[in-house]
Formats: sequence, structure tokens, C-alpha cells
Amino acid sequence: MADPSSYRPKPGQIPDSPGVYKFRDEHRRVIYVGKAKSLRPRLSSYFQDLANLHPRTRTMVTTAASVEWTVVSTEVEALQLEYSWIKEYDPRFNVKYRDDKSYPSLAVTLNEEFPRVQVMRGPKKKGVRYFGPYGHAWAIRETVDLMLRVFPVRTCSAGVFKNAARTGRPCLLGYIGKCSAPCVGRVTPEEHRELAEEFCDFMAGRTGQYLKRIEQQMHEAAEDMEYEKAARLRDDIGALRRALEKNAVVFNDATDADLIAVAEDELEAAVQIFHVRGGRVRGQRGWVTDKVEAVDTAGLVEHALQQLYGEEQGDAVPKEVLVPAMPEDSPAVSQWLAERRGSNVSLRIPQRGDKKDLMATVQRNAQQALVLHKTRRASDLTTRSRALEEIAQALGLDSAPLRIECFDVSHLQGDDVVASMVVFEDGLPRKSEYRRFQIKTFEGQDDVRSMHEVLTRRFRRYLQEKEKTGEWIQENGATEVPAEPEPNVEDDGRPKRFAYPPQLVVVDGGQPQVAAAQRALDELGIDDVAVCGLAKRLEEVWVPGEDDPVVLPRSSEGLYLLQRVRDTAHDFAIRYQRTKRAKRFRAGPLDEVPGLGETRKHALIKHFGSVKKLRSATIDQICEVPGIGRKTAETVAGFLAQAAPAAPAVNTATGEIIEDDEDIAAAAAVSPPERGQQE
Repeated sequence: MADPSSYRPKPGQIPDSPGVYKFRDEHRRVIYVGKAKSLRPRLSSYFQDLANLHPRTRTMVTTAASVEWTVVSTEVEALQLEYSWIKEYDPRFNVKYRDDKSYPSLAVTLNEEFPRVQVMRGPKKKGVRYFGPYGHAWAIRETVDLMLRVFPVRTCSAGVFKNAARTGRPCLLGYIGKCSAPCVGRVTPEEHRELAEEFCDFMAGRTGQYLKRIEQQMHEAAEDMEYEKAARLRDDIGALRRALEKNAVVFNDATDADLIAVAEDELEAAVQIFHVRGGRVRGQRGWVTDKVEAVDTAGLVEHALQQLYGEEQGDAVPKEVLVPAMPEDSPAVSQWLAERRGSNVSLRIPQRGDKKDLMATVQRNAQQALVLHKTRRASDLTTRSRALEEIAQALGLDSAPLRIECFDVSHLQGDDVVASMVVFEDGLPRKSEYRRFQIKTFEGQDDVRSMHEVLTRRFRRYLQEKEKTGEWIQENGATEVPAEPEPNVEDDGRPKRFAYPPQLVVVDGGQPQVAAAQRALDELGIDDVAVCGLAKRLEEVWVPGEDDPVVLPRSSEGLYLLQRVRDTAHDFAIRYQRTKRAKRFRAGPLDEVPGLGETRKHALIKHFGSVKKLRSATIDQICEVPGIGRKTAETVAGFLAQAAPAAPAVNTATGEIIEDDEDIAAAAAVSPPERGQQE
């Protein structure tokens, strides 16, 4: 635990101006980012008596080892820079909202020649108009199905669209009148885009003009005794009204607003957002977060606004944002929202009327979301904690292994030998820290030797990171601290790839693999990491130096967690091994030609048809290929002349003898799957 006075800035060093500050730990990782109207009083507040600090703030300042700041000209710039740094560094002591599920949106791809209506999830794309998010994808599809009667916009994929254009026949929706069939030229691109824009206008809340226009057309058709057309228009009006009924009317006027409510306790908080467009609730979403920093409701609201609108522009930011509490620096937040929208944004707390009543509804949703999240997490935490405690008890560890790393080796009859490392923290996978290894020191099949190499490389990197930060204690008791950082080490606050040590190393295998892993740690002088192995045959757990395995009950949560860790490492290793094998099968003689990239390699094969024909071509003929100069042609011809042609191969699927290099690669690709996959 660090003493904050050891890195406290000297009096007068901190400027009295707006800015953003970063606290870093002893490994130079950014652990907290904040902003302030005036940096001097804000930063000084962190260096008072520890007894007067909030427990979470006290933990942060004692974990930190340094503080630095950046001065900006306005409070709005500070808000934007704070958001950017939190997104970039992902500090552990900042509030980070996470979606409790992936919400679908209705998207119209206006960036395409023929816009398409579809359901989309994930990050938003430029040039796509979004509506929602919605609670369920089926709700979007029901609404779209009703609206396609009036706005027959394309909904098919690119492949279906191209196939219809090639054959000259539209899909089923084109035949039943729910698509204008631009693929076969029934409408021009301009007419189809106009339909898509009208669809967007209707979804944005401008519904009255379309209903009145269709009603007028229906009356005109009836007067002209075009009763079939009038009946169709009547059905269109009914479809639009049923689509509108799926969105509850909450305001009589055409209000565009987002309502944000927060439910919280001492440890966690839940945020609910209702998106109201045209007076109707068009979407809903929710977030949950751990309160890892000392933050009140106003601070939670500010963080929610940053995450909600940090990547948005234009109409995605509504005219009105209703919140339960105003952020500390509400004028700067309002100005920031206005800049993102391009016009004024009203940020306020509803006091009376329909908006206050709807805010109470949003608040109830937030409270229910928090209760549901805590119920789910309590169950998960109880199970994971019991599993970790069972592992610690079975292996005789002093404490539960909060970080577990598992290693597995995979190869195909001694070829393409690779290994994997997966990481579980608090019983959950940490995919960002998974790693893959190629066995480099030898060739052939030797799982024990491979395991020793991988463990040695992984923990040697860990020791190198400790040396850079001055943590590694040499045998004579001296601490080795480098005079200057190595030039290839970027001091940007991001976690280093092998900076964190595990409390437990699990290997996929029995006694030999466990002994190899322990020997690798012993050779590096690491004695504070436990090792065990999980053998597949009887699912027994092996520990170093023991002749008999540790047998956990089949119903044990600890055994289940070890199996999950082992299986994850196994799958990760096999995927990597298969990728390498497929890449080797696709390799050809041209891959070895120095200076020949993928583009020119493909151009040569496309021009000549095969490597066999290319090998018999003259230099002048090779120069005829676009992008191939005479020097490159001479290099290619000389290299292919020296390289021996491939030996005859047999296509195991057909029994055919093949002599062409391209066909050999194709035969390898279609051969039956190999047997004897080993780990």
C-alpha cells in the first residue's frame, strides 16, 4: 500500500484552471481519470488525512503511485477529454456501465444505393439511420412487417439482392407487394430512396401527414369508384395504426426526449433509459455498474450521459434530456450535448405533469433491474466463490486463486505444434489476456518439452516486466531498477501483456506435464505460484511431487471450474493449430519468392491459371501481367526455375493422381478430416 504523501505534488505546482487528471499505479497503469473546474482544490482534496476520505477513494489513492494532469481551456473540453481517456485506458476505479444485454435496433442503411431495413446490434455505423433500441427483435420485425405494406423498402441481404438481379426474378416479398423490387428495376434508385426516407420520417414520429395523405387518397379512389384501390389504402391505414399502437403514447405533443433514472445502493447502481420520439416510447435500455469510486447520483447521471451520447451526433441526441439529478457541472454538460446535437439541448429534472409521471415509471424499471441483477449476481458469486474455495482447500493453497492460467499443447502428429494460455479471473474468462504460442526450440511430438518451453517463456516475460518496474528482487537482496525505460516500452498506462502473475497454473495433462511446468517455475526462481494438472481420463487433479492424484467429487463446483478452464484452453489451442495447418496447406511456391506480395501473387495466378503454367512462361510473358516489372519477373522466373516441382499427389476424396500445384492445394483442402488429433 502506497503512502499518498510520497507522490503528492509540491505546493504551487498544481494549476488553478480546468483540466483532467490521471492517477497511475506503480506499474504505470492508469487506475483513475477525473476532471475538475479547478485542478488545484480538486487534487488537493485527495491528499488529506486518509481517515477523512471515502473508503473507495482511500483505496484508490493508496493504490496509486503518481498523479499527472492536463490543462484545458474550457470545462467542455475537460468533459470530452475525460470521456476519451476513460474509454482508452479503462481505469479500474472509474464507474463503467455495462449493458445487461445486447439491445437490437431498427436500422435503415441510407449509405447504400438501395437502402435496406434490418435489425442491427452492436456499434453504430456511419450513414445508417437507427431507431430504438428495442427490448426484443421480434417487436421490430412485427412493426416492419406492418409498415412494408405502405413503405415497401428492400429488406433482403446483399446476396439475395444480387441473385435476384442476376436472374431477373424478385424474391417472395416482391411478389406479394411488400418490396418494391428495385433488384429487377420495378422502381428507380431515386424512387426507392424516397420510400426509405418516408419510412424513416414515419419512424421518427412524423406520422400525421402520412395518415392524412393516405386517407385523402382513399377517399379520392372511392369517389372515382376504384374500390379495390380504396380497400387497399384502407388496409394500409389500418396497418400503420397497428404499428403505432405498438408504441405507447406518453405525451400528447410531439415530444422528443430521453428519460434517465438511477437506482443504487452502496455497492452497485442500475440505470434505465426510455427513448421518447414523437410523444411515443420508441426504445428502452438499461445499464448496471459497480460503484468502484465514491460517486453520488449526480455523478452516476454524468457518467451515463457520457456513455449514452459520447459517440452520437445530430438527431441521435434529443432536444430534451430528463434526469433525476443534475450533474455537478450541468452548464458544461448541457453545452457538450448541444455541440453533439448541433442545436440547444434542455437538460433538466421534471417537476410536474406527464413527464414527472413517466420519470416515476422509469425509476421503477431501474429499481426492478437492480433487484434482478443483484439476485442473478448473488447466485453467480456464491457459486464461483464456492468453486474457488474448494480448489484452494483441495490443493492446500493459503487463499482462493483469484487468477488462474491454463496451458494446453496441440499438434497433428508432431506438425504445427502450438500452445494456448487462457486466463480466468474470479472464476470468469478474461479473453483479452488469452495468448497463443508457437513451439520454437525443437520439432516433433513432445508434449512435456513443449509445456516446459511455454511456461518458461510466459514467466520469463513476467520477470522482465517486474525488472522494468523495479519489482524484481535479486538473490543478493538488491533491487534492480533500470535507469531509463527501454525504447520499445510505451509508457501509456495500458496493462503489459504478461504483467500479472497467476495464483494457480493449470496444465492439461497428468504427472509428466505437471512436473515440466513446476520445473520451469523452479528454474526461474518463482515459488509463489501453485501448479496442478487435470487429466482427461478420470478427471483427476495432479500436483507436483505427489504420486497419487487429488480426486474431487463429481458434483464439486471446484472440479467443474477446473474442467471449464481446461476445456477452454483445449479449444483455444486446437483453433490456433487448425488455422496454422490450413495456412500451410494453402501455401505454394510463390509464397517463397522474396518481395512478392499477395496482390501481385494473385495477379500472376489469375493471368496464367496455375503455377505450372507460370513456371513454363518466359520473362517477357511474365512482364505482361499488370504490376509486374522486368526485375520482378526475373526474380519470379529464377526462383521457380530453382524450386523443384511438387511431387505427384493423390486426391484422397476421389483417388485421382494430381500433378498441378494448385490442384494439390485444393486436394488438401477437400481431404477428409485427419485422425489422431492430439493435445
